[in-house]
Amino acid sequence: MRHAADPNAQPGQDFALLEEQIQAINRFPDQNPNPVMRISDDGYLTYANTASQPVCRAIGGVVGDRLPDEILARLRRAAEMPGDRVEVTENHRTYALLPVPVPDLGFVNVYGTDVTAENVIAKFPDQNPHPVLRLDRQGMLRYANRASRHIVNTLGLRVGDPVPGGLRSEVLGRLSNPDRGPIEVLAADLTYELLPVEVPEFEFINLYGTDVTAARQLARAKDETERLLLNILPPPIADRLRAGERVIADRFDDASLLIADIVGFTELSSGMTAGALVELLNDIFSVCDALVERHGLEKVKTIGDAYMVVGGVPIESPDHAERLADFALDMAVAVEAMQEGLERQVNFRIGMSCGPVVAGVIGSKRTIYDIWGDTVNLASRMEALSEPGRIHISDAMRDHLSERFRLEPRGFVEVKGKGKLPTWFLLGRN
Repeated sequence: MRHAADPNAQPGQDFALLEEQIQAINRFPDQNPNPVMRISDDGYLTYANTASQPVCRAIGGVVGDRLPDEILARLRRAAEMPGDRVEVTENHRTYALLPVPVPDLGFVNVYGTDVTAENVIAKFPDQNPHPVLRLDRQGMLRYANRASRHIVNTLGLRVGDPVPGGLRSEVLGRLSNPDRGPIEVLAADLTYELLPVEVPEFEFINLYGTDVTAARQLARAKDETERLLLNILPPPIADRLRAGERVIADRFDDASLLIADIVGFTELSSGMTAGALVELLNDIFSVCDALVERHGLEKVKTIGDAYMVVGGVPIESPDHAERLADFALDMAVAVEAMQEGLERQVNFRIGMSCGPVVAGVIGSKRTIYDIWGDTVNLASRMEALSEPGRIHISDAMRDHLSERFRLEPRGFVEVKGKGKLPTWFLLGRN
């Protein structure tokens, strides 16, 4: 707030007041390397030199506008306590603001000082529960608090020793590119993140450590849970469950299904140990899993020696039948290639069909994503009526594949619950 001139004042007094105003104004040269600002009694920022721009951003101040109430209150409290300062931070720099009231002129001068380096120095009490180390630019360890003993001992260091070259390179790399994040080190079964902060005023580098052992263990547990979840559910379905969807059931008007079954599995398994049998199935189905991934299909499940794959579910695709046919042909080739390494010959019967299906998640324990509908039943019938080493398909499947694949008509076949239906064998690609 401005004060009117005293009408009873003498000319000499007016000149003295004018001289005081001029001196006050001269305290605000734009060349001043430190922040200098002026705030009116009613809270308006009336002046800010060039060096004070980061402070203005920190306090939300624009010349000509009123300062936020919270910062005004802090500055006024500090002004009432001579020597008291207000600290603000902008872009990793800390500034101490000293408000000096000029009541005769109705404003407050605010003098800023960059105290970043001072504050960094003050952050080295041995009572700090987190590791703190200090290196010089040559990579010598100049300080290590008690909390950093695990790191120092693991590195085999003492104050005055050079840190390992690899760590020094990582520190300098992080300083030149902060986006690379902190440095991770292992020490005494614990995992620490070290954040390098350069203090150029004192020509050293501080390393601030954080114990992230528990966080890493939690992340690994989460990753393992995620891996197990995606082993039993397609990713889009897992996402819906995580989002809180309770009942998942979708109808697909056009999908294709393949069921493959090992011929004579009962006789084959009777002559094998349990370990050898499981190893054989694991080898065969692992090859099939890789082919499912390659062709963009979805493995539904295995039931004993049977393997079920679906195309066009849970993500619809116009070429699902062609993809499934390519998979069936590649599967036959892959199983044939495995025969040389097997003690007993393995043959598959494969059946395929297409049409509408319903897909969803069932069960609250050992949850699975399953497929239902007449298309599933027909694919199962195609497999049961197939011949060893051949791919047996329904007439509906033939409609999808006739242009790109070579097919052999099998004629009419008696299908349980369906009567006589025309079926085909898939031979290869055109």
